[in-house]
Amino acid sequence: MATSSEDLIVKALQEYTTCDVSDALIKLKFRNGGFLSGLTMWSPQRQDGPTKIVGPAYTVEYAPLSDPRPKYPTHYIDSVPAGAVVFVSCPPKIPNAVYGGLMSTRAKASGAVGSVIDGRFRDVQEQRDLNYPIFARDVGTAPPAELLKVVAVNVPVKLQTDEQDMTINPGDYLIGDLNGVVVLPKELGEKAILLMKKQVEADSKMAVEIAKGMSFSEASKKFRL
Repeated sequence: MATSSEDLIVKALQEYTTCDVSDALIKLKFRNGGFLSGLTMWSPQRQDGPTKIVGPAYTVEYAPLSDPRPKYPTHYIDSVPAGAVVFVSCPPKIPNAVYGGLMSTRAKASGAVGSVIDGRFRDVQEQRDLNYPIFARDVGTAPPAELLKVVAVNVPVKLQTDEQDMTINPGDYLIGDLNGVVVLPKELGEKAILLMKKQVEADSKMAVEIAKGMSFSEASKKFRL
C-alpha cells in the first residue's frame, strides 16, 4: 500500500513528461537521467497518442531454467498492487515472449496502470483491445515456459542491455510516454519534483520568447538558472 507522500509524488508526476523527469535527474547526478533504453510504447497504440503511465514499480525476474533458484511458487500477476507499473525482466537474447494478454487482463483488473516488458511480449491486438498500456523491447509469439521461469518478485532487477548499467528497484517510480520509459529512484522523488517545476516554468517562458524571435542562447541566459 502506497503512503500518502508516495501518492502525492505519483500525482505530481502526472504533470510532467519523461524528458522533464530526465532533466531533473541529470541535475541530481543520476546516470542517464533515469532513461531505460530500448523500451517503447506498443499499446494502446504504437508510439502514438497521449498515453502516459506513472506508478511504483512491481518487479518480476525471469531466469533460464538452468538457474539454481526455484520457480516462484505462485503467479506474480495475482499480487500486483493497485496503481503499480509491472516491470518484467527477461534475460537478453530470448526469442520467446514473457508476457501476454491474460497477464494484462489480470493486471488491469487489479488496478495496475501499465506494464513495462524488458524483453518480448505477445497478443498485441488483445492488449490494444484492453486499452492497456504496454511498453516493451519487441513482440513475439511463443510463450516462455520452454526456456524460462519466474524466480523472484519485488526484487532489484537489471535493465537487460549492454548500453547501460541500470537497476530498477521495487517501489521506484516508473514513468512512460511517447519519449520512452524513465526510472525515478524513490529516494529522489521529492527533489526531482521541485526541480521539474522550476525547469518547466523556465522552459515555457523560453518557448514564448523564442517564438517571438529571441535566440535560444539569449532566452537560456534570461530564464534558466
